[in-house]
Amino acid sequence: MKLFSICSLSFFSLFLMSTLVFILGIYYLMIDYSVFIEWELFNLNSSMVVMTLILDWMSLIFMSFVMYISSLVIYYSEDYMSSEKNMNRFIIIVLMFILSMGFLIISPNLISILLGWDGLGLVSYCLVIYYQNVKSYSAGMLTALSNRIGDVAILISIAWMLNFGSWNYIYYYDLIFNSFEMKVITMLIVLAAMTKSAQIPFSSWLPAAMAAPTPVSALVHSSTLVTAGVYLLIRFSPMLDTYNCGWFLLLIGCLTMFMAGLGANFEFDLKKIIALSTLSQLGLMMSILAMGYPKLAFFHLLAHALFKALLFMCAGSMIHNLNDSQDIRFMGSIINFMPLTSVCFNVSSLSLCGMPFLAGFYSKDLILEMVCLSWINCLIFFLYFFSTGLTASYSFRLFYYSMSGDNNFYSKFSFNDKGFYISFGMISLLFIAVFGGSLLSWLIFPIPYMIVLPFYLKFLTMIVVILGSYFGYLISSSSFSHNLFSLDMLSFVSFTGSMWFMPFLSTKFISYFPLKLGYYSSKSFDYGWGEMFGGQGLYSLFIYMINYIQNWYDSNFKIYLLTFVFWMFILIMLFSL
Repeated sequence: MKLFSICSLSFFSLFLMSTLVFILGIYYLMIDYSVFIEWELFNLNSSMVVMTLILDWMSLIFMSFVMYISSLVIYYSEDYMSSEKNMNRFIIIVLMFILSMGFLIISPNLISILLGWDGLGLVSYCLVIYYQNVKSYSAGMLTALSNRIGDVAILISIAWMLNFGSWNYIYYYDLIFNSFEMKVITMLIVLAAMTKSAQIPFSSWLPAAMAAPTPVSALVHSSTLVTAGVYLLIRFSPMLDTYNCGWFLLLIGCLTMFMAGLGANFEFDLKKIIALSTLSQLGLMMSILAMGYPKLAFFHLLAHALFKALLFMCAGSMIHNLNDSQDIRFMGSIINFMPLTSVCFNVSSLSLCGMPFLAGFYSKDLILEMVCLSWINCLIFFLYFFSTGLTASYSFRLFYYSMSGDNNFYSKFSFNDKGFYISFGMISLLFIAVFGGSLLSWLIFPIPYMIVLPFYLKFLTMIVVILGSYFGYLISSSSFSHNLFSLDMLSFVSFTGSMWFMPFLSTKFISYFPLKLGYYSSKSFDYGWGEMFGGQGLYSLFIYMINYIQNWYDSNFKIYLLTFVFWMFILIMLFSL
């Protein structure tokens, strides 16, 4: 173990800071205390441009989770990225990413939020294109341009908030009057959160961002980039209630959850399946937040960060040992070759499904019980529970393909499940993924929610998970999957497996018309009229005139001499003057 490598130093620093910040966060939570720090930079039209920090239990606990997961991901990278020549550059980019997220978490001010928000967008582009091939560049551009929409929404909000005298959104929580400006700003913030957290119709960038190295995926999809939008809306939640934006966000969140869960059941790329499960959980967080339960959304955000980072680490370990093969059809019987990775993978998968007494259960079960208790229509109720069943379905399908059955991989693979750095990262997260949910539940809800439901609704969650797992087994079994993936079902599988054609709509569909317009305008102006009356036209005219005059002189020597005498006469007249 290298004590003074950049990975080890970063790990120890972040781990120590995470522990201190977590203890401080618990202390602030117990005494209900917040620290608000303002540093004025300059005045602009009586609006103060200030660097603002808010240190309350929510920001501190989230910050500690980000730093804890980041420390383990960086330590894990020591082994995973061992063949990387520019290791220092990779770690520095990851640290910049963590710093940007830190700015976002502790800022209650839209200008300082933009610093972290834009930082996340720019650094994520650098990380997605890290492997420098055509696929990575396309994915990076899609990620950057999708996130730019949200950046522009925040910039417009900043310009609009000049009217209020301050950019600290915390001042406007009690601004209950139904002003048009605050409604517009709230809608813009919702748009920004939808782009960053990849809600419909901005979902296509999230699976595309899997082009980044796996340690980056573990960080991005658990606690940083994709959770930034949810965290911002948790901070803005009083305004969502005031200006009645919740119904729109509820529908979008449920549709995203349903779409991602359905798509993951038809995907064969290991990392993309886990990415779609992240998208499904983000839809769950958004929808419960829209229903008016920001604390529940935050609870699920933290619980999800723990088991999703572990899931990606296990996937990375499997990909690493399978010579960078990500297709689940080439896996199978991995449990015999990689027992530690398999245990961690299955614990995190079960936690994702909401298996009782694991981290995911405490938040997910509570959310679904609150859905049963709330005033919602049948469509939302159906989407919630059906999406939960789909989560269990693709998790079981993933287990069936990768862990059980015969091995489908080539004989050249050599398995090594004893890498110290990778094992340490996974085991450190394993214990938190098991006990973290109950710990957070006791901390965030010291007085538990009293939820009284009829027997059939109380057990509906468990029934849906069991049915979903059975459906996942059916999809995986050969007889059923042959019928499902036959030509008869091609249009359905294409539609659901490609996220309802969203990647095509957000790339080729959007770029087709501007490119076609550019082609025709270029053809008619640059290569058409512009050429005729511009450079080529003048060139042709001058060549024609020169040839004509030359022919005139060549064919008639008398005119040539007369012209020569005429010009000589003019020159003599000029010199004599």
